[in-house]
Amino acid sequence: MTRLLARHQIHYGWAVVGCTFLTMLATAAAMGAPGIMLEPLQREFGWSNADISAAMAIRLAVFGLMAPFAAAFMNRFGIRRVVFAAIAMIVAGIAGSLFMTELWHLVALWGIVIGFGTGMTALVLGATVAARWFSERRGLVIGLLTASNATGQLVFLPILASLSERFGWRPALVLVVTVLLLALALVGFVMRDRPSDVGLPPYGEAAVLPEPPQVHGMKELLRTPLLVLAEAARSHTFWVLFLTFFICGFSTNGLIQTHWITLCGDFGITPVGAAGALAVIGLFDLVGTIGSGWLSDRFDNRRLLFWYYGLRGLSLLYLPFSDFSFYSLGLFAVFYGLDWVATVPPTVRLVAERFGREKAGMVFGWVFTAHQLGAASAAMGAGVSRTEFASYMPAITIAGTLCLLAALLILSVSRPSEAEPKVPATA
Repeated sequence: MTRLLARHQIHYGWAVVGCTFLTMLATAAAMGAPGIMLEPLQREFGWSNADISAAMAIRLAVFGLMAPFAAAFMNRFGIRRVVFAAIAMIVAGIAGSLFMTELWHLVALWGIVIGFGTGMTALVLGATVAARWFSERRGLVIGLLTASNATGQLVFLPILASLSERFGWRPALVLVVTVLLLALALVGFVMRDRPSDVGLPPYGEAAVLPEPPQVHGMKELLRTPLLVLAEAARSHTFWVLFLTFFICGFSTNGLIQTHWITLCGDFGITPVGAAGALAVIGLFDLVGTIGSGWLSDRFDNRRLLFWYYGLRGLSLLYLPFSDFSFYSLGLFAVFYGLDWVATVPPTVRLVAERFGREKAGMVFGWVFTAHQLGAASAAMGAGVSRTEFASYMPAITIAGTLCLLAALLILSVSRPSEAEPKVPATA
């Protein structure tokens, strides 16, 4: 493949991007599957919405906490090995859940095992690939890979919802396992760890970069993300990105992705219809996130984030006043979908600019941890809201308000010319 691409003057980095795109698309199916499981699990086992939401909140929290360590594992063991292990864990967790009968089975398999696996193949994977393989077009690459992860979660939902409605939630999960096994084969054939593995410089550079010094020993490997956190925590920029990304996760994965089908069911919309609306959000997200990557290469990333958070907040505050008709949901899907995760490319670029190439993955990993802690808070809080008040609207209103606060907070980050010095890119 290396020779074939070279003959057509195509950098091998684009093959790695394609492989990563499809891998994240496959793992996104596992991330989106809980959205179609809430109601069936309540009916079959009698578990409450709050109990199931708590298990899914654990998954989101573990998912996020794994992010900085996933970056360290990729630095030490290589992207291909880490992705192999992660997909194997996800497959094992989903396969085991086909036979679960107790609530603690759900917590152990979906909360812990799948949480660990998906945490190693999430946005940190895309950020690491973009930082290693690209100096130019990095924003576009991040946009493509982010869109794959987020859009995949939404586009798979109509298929999974239809299977679940016709045949039950277990056949829907079998489809997810099949897709993941195909992704595993693709990773083995195409994925490479660094440009130097195929004798190339990163895209946009002239010289082949040597492999950086490796951390040896598990103790040092686990210490490295903590040391990076300690260094990054001295920066005002880090804390602003941490807090705004907490709000990003609160207002997307934890709230809408997890509870949307049940929310629509409260207004008489079938699971397939609700999943179709999510698919529309996913399609607009594909346009919005790729466009955001293109824009982040050309404009002030702080200003972009201001508009993204502001528009998302307004769309969420609009939702409680809509009648959940075809037209009102269509309007929401357009505005909300365009910036579902359009926040990621500007955030990753700000991290790479302020903290350096080699540490970008781990620093973004900690920022992404905040995203998933926010998602976990929303997943649990919205479930409690639905159980205690028979309504999701308090959680939606809180999420919209927080997004408007995030829009204001991001403007406190210094301009690029006034930026704080980069964290030293030591091993």
